[in-house]
Amino acid sequence: MIFKKNILPLLLLTVFLSACSDFVDIKTQGQLVPSQVDNYRYLLNNASELEYGPQFSSIASDDIELVDGSTQQQNLGSSDYYGWWGKVYTWQPEIYPLGNYQTDYSWNAMYNTIAYANTVIDEVMSSDGDESEKESLRAEAYVHRADAYLMLVNTYGKTYNASTADSDLGVPMVLSQTTSQSLVRASVKAVYEQIIKDLKNVIPYLPEKQVFNTLPSLPSAYGELARTYLYMDDYADANAYADSVLMYRNKLVDLASIDAVSTSTYPRGIHNPEILLLKIPYGGVLYPPTTLRLSDDLLSILGTTDQRYNLFTVPGNVVSSSYVAEDGRYFYLDYEMYEGRNIGPTVPEMYLIKAEYYARNGDPTGAMAWVNKLREKRFKPEDYVPMTATDASDALTKVINERRREFFGRMLRWWDMRRLAREGLYTKTLTRTFGGETYTLAPNSNRYVFPIPAYQIQLNPEIEQNPE
Repeated sequence: MIFKKNILPLLLLTVFLSACSDFVDIKTQGQLVPSQVDNYRYLLNNASELEYGPQFSSIASDDIELVDGSTQQQNLGSSDYYGWWGKVYTWQPEIYPLGNYQTDYSWNAMYNTIAYANTVIDEVMSSDGDESEKESLRAEAYVHRADAYLMLVNTYGKTYNASTADSDLGVPMVLSQTTSQSLVRASVKAVYEQIIKDLKNVIPYLPEKQVFNTLPSLPSAYGELARTYLYMDDYADANAYADSVLMYRNKLVDLASIDAVSTSTYPRGIHNPEILLLKIPYGGVLYPPTTLRLSDDLLSILGTTDQRYNLFTVPGNVVSSSYVAEDGRYFYLDYEMYEGRNIGPTVPEMYLIKAEYYARNGDPTGAMAWVNKLREKRFKPEDYVPMTATDASDALTKVINERRREFFGRMLRWWDMRRLAREGLYTKTLTRTFGGETYTLAPNSNRYVFPIPAYQIQLNPEIEQNPE
């Protein structure tokens, strides 16, 4: 079966651009037309269409915990508009049934990014302009496409397992802007191979730095490769690409020097020196009732002297006056900064990829050295205590816990839970109560893979659904 153009509604952008070509090929003095390279620069500058990632991951993870019967839970459970939230939180086999509000905006947004990227990839080299500029723009588009596919495959496909990746279901790969192609799901292995190919091929053409973090750079590509290899269990290559990132970008924000987060004390995402490529969850969770309430388990690991606790979380009454009686802490950095939380690759992520590499290679001292480089910037001087490990196993546990402290609310904990469960290193069975009903998630459950939205499968039956 061929690809129907309404499977991914936002992909109609490419159809529109092609259909209009007969009209816009008439050159008008002072106007941009598709044959001019500047037009593709403006297309890639459209961050609002290129920056979105999945909104499910943190909600489903063990970093988040609702009080059943609370004001927040009741608000989320009583509205069809928020129906998806409760279904994600309780790991339901169907999140978006057909009906009102039942389209998966995350899926649409990531494939829309791919549509934008494919437009540039397919067309920019035939436009009028400097060859090196065209190569650079095409390289940026490849990075955006690779990032979208990495997020898609880790949302709707199984975690990478070398022994089964060539048969595990990944996601449909749309590699050109034509609307007549198969949407049979590629294997997890094929998707990862495409991601790596896209990133490696464009490294020679990317600039070392960009004006804004929404624009891909050389460190962005290296960071995406480091993240990709980590989730393939290829720790040596992950470490090598983390090193490549740190040759160009290695600055950490010193949280010890900040007393309260605001737009005047903490860098905005577009300029934050830690962010290698700014990506945010579709829709965000800035405001009640979807603000992320942190689990007691996470808070016990985070601790109250950690600046990530003091600066990035708040008690319930700050979120809403109706949350006063519910206790707990809420992730609130995005609200204070008036922007979505970053889920793209970062400098701290590279530090902890290196730490994990050393831990997994029997060097607990090396692992803790990289963990402590990060932690020095996460505590007031009077609260900082260097971390040590008794052996490699202890070091790995501490690295994973540090990843949890650093990345809560930022998608990666869910990805880590998936890969660690497959390894047998995450053996917790999660239990949640929502609306008076109890739900459980066992390690290696099929519910660690989110379902393909029913609307897309209805339009394109060749897309196979994930098993329940």
